[in-house]
Order: sequence, then structure tokens, then C-alpha cells
Amino acid sequence: MSTPPDIADSVLLPGHDVPLGRYTTVRRLLPHRERRMIGAWCFVDHFGPDDVSGRPGMQVPPHPHSGLQTVTWLVDGLIEHRDSLGSHQFISPGQLNLMTSGHGIAHSEFTPPEHPDGMHGLQLWIALPEDARHGPARFEHHATLPSRQDGDVTVTVLIGGLGGLRSPAGVHSPLVGAELLCHTATRHTLGLDPAFEHGVLVMSGGATVAGTPLSPGSLLHLGGGRDRLDLESAGPARLFLLGGTPFDEPLVMWWNFVGRSHDDIVRARAQWTAGERFGAVAGCPAEPLPAPELPTVRLKARDRHGNTY
Repeated sequence: MSTPPDIADSVLLPGHDVPLGRYTTVRRLLPHRERRMIGAWCFVDHFGPDDVSGRPGMQVPPHPHSGLQTVTWLVDGLIEHRDSLGSHQFISPGQLNLMTSGHGIAHSEFTPPEHPDGMHGLQLWIALPEDARHGPARFEHHATLPSRQDGDVTVTVLIGGLGGLRSPAGVHSPLVGAELLCHTATRHTLGLDPAFEHGVLVMSGGATVAGTPLSPGSLLHLGGGRDRLDLESAGPARLFLLGGTPFDEPLVMWWNFVGRSHDDIVRARAQWTAGERFGAVAGCPAEPLPAPELPTVRLKARDRHGNTY
């Protein structure tokens, strides 16, 4: 194996807290002013661990998406998903919900009234490339995912492939999304695809990754060209690895839409407001979320480095 890039190629991206509805606060790790994307991953929210005993938990009414895929991964709790395709699916820890918006879809996410006391997980977006973003919407639920025990680390692959494991989830660009669960204090080396750029976040516990100490609340962006990743934990820890080939299409991200131009976003907002394009979420009693007002200046497309077009 070649020597991995110097630690200087790593950038620690601190997250910030964002309210998600009335009852849930998430730590938003992407997009970040210093790094908008990692591969096609364009949005990362980490929520919990929260005590939701006697509380509603996640309460997100119907809202639209276009130009992206949503990834939901729980390590504690229960969420009920409904969408405008007619999908109705509960997701539990260790399962994957993957929703592809294509040209447009609407969905809701609620913690049901009878639920576990804890809530902890990730919600992520994957930007769809031009040849897929106008396609049909679809929803996938995967109750089991490929995993292996590698010493004191359990590797579970949600998206793409890693170390001979491949997820059944359908994606549209070369990607990886995997949970790394350290059961005890350990040192571990993970093989990586050097064509990918990667990022690592810690969901619980703490670890040193590529020489950088990590704790929950930040995302470590790793420069491309790495064929391995060294990690060390002083005790139990749960990490998440995401990566992919650099995404070279400039994007406009606004509210729940991923487009290519200001006009893309204006059109999507108008169609959602008019009850067109995205469909209705049957079985959800909550009123759909209204779209916020657009800014008074034109939205600019940005590449993965934040450069405007």
C-alpha cells in the first residue's frame, strides 16, 4: 500500500445546531462553508442521542424534495415514513430507508405515539447527477444490510461498497456510506478506494482518525488519494464513513431542493405551493409545510469547494 496523504490534507468541520420542527434539534455537518460536499453527499444531519420518553420525538410534516436521495439511519428510536408514492414504512435501528426524489416527491417523518425512550441517528442527502435528477421517484427499505466483524470493529455498509461488502441500495454515482462500530478500545486500519474523497464523523464515544481526535459534533474531511484509514478508539465508539468520487456538477441547494440554477428552485417552490409536481402524502394528518420566502437576490450555483457560477 502507498503512504496515505499527510494529516494536512484533513480538515475538521464543526457542525452547528439547527431546529428540525418543534421537538428535534440536529447537528448540521454538511454543507459547510469550507466544504460543501464529500463525493455526492451534500447534506449531513446528526440527531441525538436524545431522551424522548414522554415527548413527541421527530415530527416533520409533509414536505417536498427534488434532485436528491434521502438516507435515514437509526441507532436508537423509531420513525414512521410516508410519501407521495404511497409508501408507508417504519424504520428501526440497523435498517435503511433510501428515498430517491428524482423530479419530485413529498414525504413525512414522525415518531409514532408509542416509541422507545431514545432517539439517535443520521439523515443525509445524496445529490443526483444530471442524468438521474429528472427521473422517477422511488422508495427503498432494507431491513438487513451487509456487515462483517473485523477484529473489534463491526463494519456495516449502507450505501455503495467497502472491503468486499456491497449494499443493495440503488445509487447513481460511485459512493460509500458505512457504519464503523468499535466494541472496545481498539486500533484498526480500514482499506479505502483512493479514487474517493472521504469524511468521518463520530456518532458516540470518541476516536482518533487519521491522526485527528474526533468527538460527536464535527466531521473530518479527508483529502482524496487515500487507500487506507487508521483509527484508534479508547473505548466503545460509533463512527460513520462517507465518501465518493468528486461531484463536479455545480449545485443550487435551497430549502429541500437541489437544482442547477435559480430558476430551477423558483419553479420547484411555485409548484409545491400550487400543489403540483410533488404529490400528496396519504395517511398523514399533518398539514404540508409551506415553502419559505425566496431570498431577494438570485441564488447562485456552487461547486463542491463553494465557488460560485
